[in-house]
Amino acid sequence: MALTREERELFLAEPRIAALAVAAAEGRAPLTVPIWYQYRPGDDIWIMTGRDSRKGRLIAAAGRFTLMVERAEPSVRYVSVEGSVTATEPATREALHEIASRYVAVDKVGAYVDSAWSEHGEQVIIRMRPEHWLSADLGQL
Repeated sequence: MALTREERELFLAEPRIAALAVAAAEGRAPLTVPIWYQYRPGDDIWIMTGRDSRKGRLIAAAGRFTLMVERAEPSVRYVSVEGSVTATEPATREALHEIASRYVAVDKVGAYVDSAWSEHGEQVIIRMRPEHWLSADLGQL
């Protein structure tokens, strides 16, 4: 049922919406939100978020976060990866274009980037090195 290293890395590299989880304040459950991400097998994962966003502040405080991606068809499959933050840097328009290209129709990427770059405020890229993996494919039962 568990995926091989190659299978889980290739699955994570697909353009899926991730659930990001990060430790929140004492007495609160972890913050869990949907997010776009970028990943190439063997590399760090990176996300983009508002410089002063709640998730950005919580990630900075915790120094780590988790991403989980899943699918239901043709079989239930998921990959969860946790790791430490390796870098936080100012976002660039080029990085926004790269990540948007994974999720937005090709003919709409330019318009999305123009809009997001001017309306979302200052953004940062947060890089995470995968350290702990959980994965399964229930179609292998």
